[in-house]
Amino acid sequence: MSRIVIVTYGSLGDLHPAIALARGLQTRGHDVAIASSEPSRALLDAAGVPFLPVRPDLSPGDQALIQRIMDGRRGSEVLMRDVVYPAVRPMYEDLAAIAPGVDLFIASELACAVAIVGERLRVPWAYFALSPISFFPIHDPSHLPGPAILRLIQSGGPTANRFVLRLAKMVSYPWWKPVRRLRRELGLPAGKSPLFDGKYSPHLNLALFSSVLQPPQPDWPPHTVQTGFLLHDDSGSGPHTRSLPAAVESFLSGGEPIVFTLGSAAVNLAGDFYAQSTAAAERLGRRALLLTGNNPPPPNLPPSVLAWDYLPYAQIFSRAAAIAHQGGVGTTAQALRAGRPMLVIPFAHDQFDNADRVCRLGVARQITRHRYTAKRAAAELAPLLADVRYRETAGHLAARLQTDPGVATACAAIEDVLERAAPRP
Repeated sequence: MSRIVIVTYGSLGDLHPAIALARGLQTRGHDVAIASSEPSRALLDAAGVPFLPVRPDLSPGDQALIQRIMDGRRGSEVLMRDVVYPAVRPMYEDLAAIAPGVDLFIASELACAVAIVGERLRVPWAYFALSPISFFPIHDPSHLPGPAILRLIQSGGPTANRFVLRLAKMVSYPWWKPVRRLRRELGLPAGKSPLFDGKYSPHLNLALFSSVLQPPQPDWPPHTVQTGFLLHDDSGSGPHTRSLPAAVESFLSGGEPIVFTLGSAAVNLAGDFYAQSTAAAERLGRRALLLTGNNPPPPNLPPSVLAWDYLPYAQIFSRAAAIAHQGGVGTTAQALRAGRPMLVIPFAHDQFDNADRVCRLGVARQITRHRYTAKRAAAELAPLLADVRYRETAGHLAARLQTDPGVATACAAIEDVLERAAPRP
């Protein structure tokens, strides 16, 4: 049995794959914990995965911070420059304290101190990416947050995309000054950018997304294994696998609604999204299920619209006529697996790229957040509901996703690293 610590931060879209991986490793006999911000403790306790507190404490209740992080053009910069990299020292200190006895660390995108712990304390580690944008592919470039001119340059092919990445590395160099300072104090070389090449592991890099979203690329880092999506809704018992409430079950039995959701991060900036969505459903003469999070439901909802705070996507998406969502990779994965057409309203980060990819697959349409009105939403939803090709294509892709080995492939790759790292007699 090996001692494994998965380090991750963020929304449910970040935590759910880590939980699925942890539970898969547990069933294979490993001692697994997840290190994360304190606000994640309750979710991990309910999922039966040991929790280890690791700074920074990224609070979902900090509305001002969420507003800045979810800005479409500058949100990724704010997150890394102002939140993650300045916290590398306390993150390192917390991880170094738990490192004795750990056989393998597994790092998410934001866990920038894991590479330093691995190098300084000689602990093997792996990296995982949840969406294609994390690998900054050259030949199948991702839609990067930022000005529209980036997309024009990227259309010039691999040479132009290499130029964009070189420029991005130059622009972001000042962001990770705290990382370079810590490495220098620990007697380590400055290293590579933790936003780009410096985040990849020399041991194992896991692409925890389906080849439906992006197949393996020739410029992915060495030692990359693509597993398919890891979906916590599918795994074991816990708060997200309970039976649906009777009122929800009764509503769903009345016919397929359009499901409107903003995940667990963008939902904090919903604004008039749910009011406009309700009006869009009424324009179309369709039923609607609103997943509102902590937002109050729109007033005077008709009987054809039901508002609920949270419901497990795996249980409701397959019973939807279409799904309108923010484009987070966890929500996108569940919608793809359900085989339903999507309307994507991206807010920030990888959501623009995920939206572009599912649109190119022929299962989705998209609207920018600032243009989301009842009239436009209804106009985009109408063909998704009327044109059978969207649903047929979504069904074909869902069948492909059902064959993804997911957790089993990830666990096998991790065990291979553990076996190679184990001391020989």
